[in-house]
Amino acid sequence: MKTDTKLDILRRLPVFAGASTNELRQIASRVDEIDVPAGYTLTREGDRGREFVVLVEGSATVESDGRVIATLGDGDFLGEIALLLYTQRTATVKTTTPSRLLVMTDRTFRTLVDDVPAFSRRVWSAAAART
Repeated sequence: MKTDTKLDILRRLPVFAGASTNELRQIASRVDEIDVPAGYTLTREGDRGREFVVLVEGSATVESDGRVIATLGDGDFLGEIALLLYTQRTATVKTTTPSRLLVMTDRTFRTLVDDVPAFSRRVWSAAAART
């Protein structure tokens, strides 16, 4: 996907609100856009965290100890807890509809947390609320 199209997507996502155009360009060059089917496992509880995922379009359920604890939708994100705290995944997340995702590696995620203050505040705040 072209960087300009990714910029348009990033501008609409709450997790990137407050990021400058230059920061959004940096993010756009480092994320991959993928489409996945319903029933796709995005994370598995207990696994090592290797990526950060933003749900651009679609929905997913979050399960812990075999029970649904949350539902995610357009604009929501996941994977930050394991990456920020260097710990195992705290939940299993599966798509419930065909979904479009933005995905970044753990290395990219950590770089952006260090370099993009608006992004850093949002993911740390979410991690605190979810733990």
